[in-house]
Amino acid sequence: MAYNHQPQYVATYYSIDVECVATGVEHNARGVAQIALVDQFERCLLNVYVKQAEGAVVSSYLTPLTGLTADVIAEHGVSLDVAVGYVRSALPPHAILVGQNIAKDVQWLGLEEGKDFTSMVDLAGVWRVWNPKFKSWSVFGQDHLVSTLLGTEVDTQHNAAVDALKSVRLFNYYHYMSAGDGGGEPALDAAKQRLLESPPAPSFAKLNPTWEGCCMGNRKTCTCGAPFFG
Repeated sequence: MAYNHQPQYVATYYSIDVECVATGVEHNARGVAQIALVDQFERCLLNVYVKQAEGAVVSSYLTPLTGLTADVIAEHGVSLDVAVGYVRSALPPHAILVGQNIAKDVQWLGLEEGKDFTSMVDLAGVWRVWNPKFKSWSVFGQDHLVSTLLGTEVDTQHNAAVDALKSVRLFNYYHYMSAGDGGGEPALDAAKQRLLESPPAPSFAKLNPTWEGCCMGNRKTCTCGAPFFG
């Protein structure tokens, strides 16, 4: 567990990211296994691994996607209660959380808006684009945002600390583009048009409808029949 306080700059925006292991074959059967917290100045304030509750079964560590292994969790993992305590200690109540589908990360950790933090900004909404062809909003995954907007190569294997850093950079880039120095509304519109015109790379779930017998939750190729939420 890495735990780092650097108080010389007071941050307002923070990103939390959670990686999960599969605790059953259904795509909703997931358990928190890594939590990271990064502030707007790209400082990683927390990176902690989480053991599943005693007696809980891990059906797959989903290693190609999460980078997690049994050895890593056994050596470095703490209980979820302890890990969430670390999060609450590092996260100031004035914090505004930013991230891709950030509400899900908040839900995983049982954090309370108005108590543990002030509010949330979902990057999927910030970078959504009106699609005239389908007359609806198009939203994009973090990998597509990073590769198209930041020009950064994206690894299939995820890591909570790296993903939280990516979210901070995407949020900071949006603020830069929105300001006059970044080109303002015309530049922002051009960036969003690139998102629409660039074909996203297939996700891990699309390439692998199941992994080690666990459904990966692609709506078109779901094998478990469990419900989808949101």
